Amino acid sequence: MERRAEFSRWKAQCLSKADLSRKGSVDEDVAELVQLLNGREQFFTTSSCAGRILLLDANINGFEVQKQNCCWLLVTHKPCVKDDVIAALKKANGDATLKFEPLILHVQCRELQDAQILAVRSTHGLEVPLSHKGKLMVTEEYIDFLLEIANQKMEENKKRIERFYNCLQHALERESITDLYPKEKIIKKSNSYSHKKRRNREKADGKCVTEDNDKELENDDDPEVNVTIFPEDY
Repeated sequence: MERRAEFSRWKAQCLSKADLSRKGSVDEDVAELVQLLNGREQFFTTSSCAGRILLLDANINGFEVQKQNCCWLLVTHKPCVKDDVIAALKKANGDATLKFEPLILHVQCRELQDAQILAVRSTHGLEVPLSHKGKLMVTEEYIDFLLEIANQKMEENKKRIERFYNCLQHALERESITDLYPKEKIIKKSNSYSHKKRRNREKADGKCVTEDNDKELENDDDPEVNVTIFPEDY
C-alpha cells in the first residue's frame, strides 16, 4: 500500500512538470495513447515521440550519431520533401545524416507485471549519411529515393501506433476483468478444460485410453487462455 501511494505521488509530481521537449507538447499521433496510459493508475509517461524524419549535422564515430552534440538541421513529424532536405543540407558543416525514428514511448510502471504488458520493441528505423565535412556525397536522385522510403516508414509507423493502442486497450480491459472476477475466470477455465477432456474421451468410442493419451489431453491448450496480445513481428 505504501509503495502504491509513493508511486501515485511520483506520478502526480512528474505529470505536473512543464514539457521540456523541443516541441513543448505531445505529438498529435500519439496523444491518445499517452492519455490512455496516464489514465491508468499503474502507468505514467515521461517522454514520447510519434515518429519523425530528421537531418543531423555532427561528427560520426563509426555509425553512431550523438544527437546531444550535433546540430538539428531538419525535423518533421510529417512526410518530408526533397527540397526541404536540400535546403537544410546547405547549412551542414560536418557529417549530415538523414534518419527516420519510429514511435518512442518512455513509461514508468508501478509493478513488473505492469511493465510486461508494454514489452514491445521495434527495429522500424532508417539512418543514412549524406555528407562528409560539409560535402554532399550522394545525388539528389538518391535523396529523393531515401525520402520515399522514409515517408513510407512514417505511414507504416502511424498504422503500428494504432495497432499498438488497440492491443494495449484490449490487454488493459482483460486485466481489469481478471482483477474484478478472478474466481470466475478460474472456474471457467476449469469447466472448459473438463468439458474438452470429456469430449475427447467420448470420441475414443469406448477404446482404451493409454497413459500417453491422458498426458496429451492434459497438455492440450485452451484457446481461451492462450491469447497473443502483441504479435512477434510487430
